[in-house]
Amino acid sequence: MSALLAALRISRRDIRRARGRSALIMVMIGLPVLVITGLLAFLETSNINPREGLTANIGAADARITVSGVRGKVEQDVEGRVWVGSGQPPHTATRPWTQGEVAKLLEPGTRLLPLNEGSVDYLSSDGRDHVSVLETDLRDPMTTGMYHLLRGRFPASAQEIAVTPEILERGARLDAPLQVTRDRKAMRVVGVVEHPHRTRAARIVGLPGTLLFAGHGLRGTGWLADAPQPVTWATVQRLNAAGLLAGSRAVIEDPPDRVWLFTPDSYQVDRTVAIGLAAVMIVLEVVLLAGPAFAVGLRRRRRELALITAQGGSPAHLRLIVLADGVVLGGGAALAGLILGLGLVALSAALGAGRLVGAVGPLEIPWIPVVAVALLGAGSGLIAALIPAVQAARQDAAAVIGGRRSAVRDRVGRPVLGLVLVAAGVAATVFAVRYDVIWVLAAAVLSQLGLVALTPRLVKGAASLVARLSLPLRLAARDAARHRVRTASAVAAVMTATATVVVAGIATTSSFAQRRDAFQVIAPAGTTRIDGEGLDADRWSALRAAVERTLPGVPLIEAAKLRNAEGENVEMAIQRADEYGPQYSVAGLPIGDERLLTLVQGRRDPAAAAAFASGKAVVFDPGMVRNGKITLILEGRRGEADPVEIAVPAVLARPADPGYGVAVLPLSVAENAGLRAEPRVLYIDPAAHRLTAKQVATLEWDLVTAVPKAEFYVEVTSGFQDDNTSWLVLLLGAALVLVLGGTFVATGLAAADMRPDLATMAAVGAPPGTHRLVVAGQAGFIAGLGVLVGTVAGCVTGIAATWPLTVGAPGAVLIRSGELSSFSPMSPTVEIPWLLLAAVVVGLPVLAALVAGAFTRPKVTLTRRTG
Repeated sequence: MSALLAALRISRRDIRRARGRSALIMVMIGLPVLVITGLLAFLETSNINPREGLTANIGAADARITVSGVRGKVEQDVEGRVWVGSGQPPHTATRPWTQGEVAKLLEPGTRLLPLNEGSVDYLSSDGRDHVSVLETDLRDPMTTGMYHLLRGRFPASAQEIAVTPEILERGARLDAPLQVTRDRKAMRVVGVVEHPHRTRAARIVGLPGTLLFAGHGLRGTGWLADAPQPVTWATVQRLNAAGLLAGSRAVIEDPPDRVWLFTPDSYQVDRTVAIGLAAVMIVLEVVLLAGPAFAVGLRRRRRELALITAQGGSPAHLRLIVLADGVVLGGGAALAGLILGLGLVALSAALGAGRLVGAVGPLEIPWIPVVAVALLGAGSGLIAALIPAVQAARQDAAAVIGGRRSAVRDRVGRPVLGLVLVAAGVAATVFAVRYDVIWVLAAAVLSQLGLVALTPRLVKGAASLVARLSLPLRLAARDAARHRVRTASAVAAVMTATATVVVAGIATTSSFAQRRDAFQVIAPAGTTRIDGEGLDADRWSALRAAVERTLPGVPLIEAAKLRNAEGENVEMAIQRADEYGPQYSVAGLPIGDERLLTLVQGRRDPAAAAAFASGKAVVFDPGMVRNGKITLILEGRRGEADPVEIAVPAVLARPADPGYGVAVLPLSVAENAGLRAEPRVLYIDPAAHRLTAKQVATLEWDLVTAVPKAEFYVEVTSGFQDDNTSWLVLLLGAALVLVLGGTFVATGLAAADMRPDLATMAAVGAPPGTHRLVVAGQAGFIAGLGVLVGTVAGCVTGIAATWPLTVGAPGAVLIRSGELSSFSPMSPTVEIPWLLLAAVVVGLPVLAALVAGAFTRPKVTLTRRTG
């Protein structure tokens, strides 16, 4: 214990003496702790659990009862928000629940207050919008705490509403009318309210029966219940047996022992593995980055440690002194990161910073994860000091005191262990691609640890390849090979960071490419579609006439919907005919005449038009056609009957844009299938007239006015909107910080070690620029080797990850019938982000060399040449 206390005192004195190096180590260790603890605490604070959200959900009531939409037995979670049918499938409710029916299922004397949820359209000065709606009387004591009144008052009549601040930002005004619902019902905004937790929610609040459509009694309807006694779990189950859901104050505050859970075990396993992988990678990166910094301290304290040895200190004492640096710096950095991270979260909670993300909750700190992160940070400091501690115990005290180089030989690494780990990682990756991406990453960690063990060998091999380069670069490579442990730590840090970035880049780009290649819609981008599927013939005629009046002179292309003999709508899709088995394409395929074919195809194709006129379907996807036919899947809306398959003659054609257009069906398909084709869709060719989003909203509103209570919708086909550029830029920025940080720390150490060599070069007449070239060469060597090896490793893992990401994984890791799951017959989508790789492989080493050379002081102080 006395030796430990002495080591801690020596460490504290050295930390004060070398403040810059100590601060650098503490930032490397403390910054991840600060970020992770702050993020964990912020997420926990913004996550509203059932108890915290109880008042916002049910106010001061004893329970909130909601209809499930069925009259049959259901099972629910604790809050009554998630449910499924239990036992036999529940049958569909045929009529709404009445308040009297609900009251009979509760204790006598229970008072019920209607509370309905839904959505409506409204029209303000900024245009038409669609928002959620709450119907209840906020003046009732049962609703206390559900909404905070910011300005004005709560609605008191059927002509009054309250809105959230988000609605005001969209053009509504306090004490001004707002046209709500499709009937353009003018209602006065009398108050501004805010949800206690969802502060950015856009919602309108009115009295019951004032905003939602009549008959809105199957879903969204509910009541707040004020019961004489607490609503117990037995009462909740009684309500569930009738098809009602209940969120009870007594149940949420004291939940039963067994409640239905929705989270599968495989998800819990994957989540645990993901957390473990993140912890391993963070600790590995911190250790590799901080290791050279600890080595700097060891180089500068060699004489002090040698004097301790001369005075009777044992190698164990020297190891203890260096490890004390890791304990003090790692523990201090972890504690500082913990305090700062939690302090920032507490400050943000006090200032209401959660409003920026729309989630406000009481300050909560997940102590177990937070303390675990702090311990990992402190442990990473201790681990980073292990190799310098071993080196300190092995140094030649007599050589150091005599001013000569220590005869300590750096170990070349453990190639056998590294090769075994790399081979094990590759083999595990081959098996992991059958399952989930998290297991691919877990297998890659083995390979990464193997490469870390092999890094000293890689450094030695790379240094032997630069014999034909100029003198400064040869000196830089020779120094890197001479101090392989120091160099290998920095190279491994750069390699790990690069591999992580490359894996993320390939996975992101491949997923993006899969979404881009799979993007397919039934009409070209910019096409306006007006769908009146639920209308009868008279209302459809009225709707079409209204469109013609609203858009005079705009050509309209009519398409049909299919109905069976009972008059029910029939859904239709194409079954794929390729080697991957039955897969369904986009439903709602267009059925119409030659004008519709020209619109969807994007050009006039005489051959396709002739085939279409003869009754053949025109298909634009080769995977849909087999033996000159396509297979259509027809299914009734309610699904009472099994899907019906029919074969239709087809011809393959080429669309103007492969991303738009699946197939176009002639009207004769309906007759051959025994169905009726009724016009219920209008298309507007974007070449003739292209509508903006605001014009679409205005058109829909005008059509509602012209044809009241008509069920239809207006939409404009959009192109592929996804973009991964910002994500790739973020990855490049992360690589820039990590690669340059690790390189510059090691370069600073190397420059300090090479002072005698540089002094000798200056003494024999080397120009000042040689010093810059040597330092630049050291930085380029470390960064170049690290990014090259890391890129290769990252490409292997990234390509392997594309299998579960783009093909799909069977599920959790299981041994099925004594055999592993087979590989998917489908090929993954692999797309390499070449610009990102070029910037990492070429750009970062060059940038590191230029920056290191530019900020190096060329002046060298001549010293006595030693060793």
